[in-house]
Amino acid sequence: MSSPSPPSLVKQLRRAVEAQVYRQTVRDLANRLRYGAHAPLSAMAVYPRPRDITHSYARKKGGRRLGRQQSGMVLGGDWDLHRHPVADHLKLVSCRMRWIDGADWEETPIFRQLMRQIDQGLVPDDCRSGEELVARYRQLDSIFEETRARGRMLDMDELPEFHYRRAHGATLVHIARDGTCLRSGGGAHRFAIAHILDLPEMPAQLGAIHPEALEAGHLERLRRSALKPSASGF
Repeated sequence: MSSPSPPSLVKQLRRAVEAQVYRQTVRDLANRLRYGAHAPLSAMAVYPRPRDITHSYARKKGGRRLGRQQSGMVLGGDWDLHRHPVADHLKLVSCRMRWIDGADWEETPIFRQLMRQIDQGLVPDDCRSGEELVARYRQLDSIFEETRARGRMLDMDELPEFHYRRAHGATLVHIARDGTCLRSGGGAHRFAIAHILDLPEMPAQLGAIHPEALEAGHLERLRRSALKPSASGF
């Protein structure tokens, strides 16, 4: 494999800084020493059933922010009890309108919201114009159809543009004490595709995990994929 071009290398270094990879590496080492072979690791892939993810993590006022930087963190307390239903999330609602009801993207609330942001001079989802936004959502249509035909969602390392670590960038999920996966920021469209298609599982990036979930073996249950290409034939 050839070395990444300078712009690609710069982008990877920027991602590493944003994800606090240096801290995650220390956390991974500490987790391995404490939990052994079953240790949670940063950016680890887990494979929940999309329809089983009914809530997202809802940070209460003054509560802890939990994002990709906290991937692999074993975190006690009651953070996992603060939840919000995913059914009314803007991107999932918009994707259902498009792929179930047959609406045009321009009719969906997410498209209208992003267009307003572009008109304000912002660059949502790396789109600087209406044309770029239309092209992005046409690409999502293609990904939806490809995923439906394939019968499974690709792991991050199967994507041609992916040059990072483990499952970084996949839909982020935190694991609550009862083993429930709570969706968090990032990967919303991937989650919507898997949810609407009712896939038996989807690749996700591990966020924080409650120690009671780790002790009960929920991480082991979620970390094994039953739909790898060698096993599924896809």
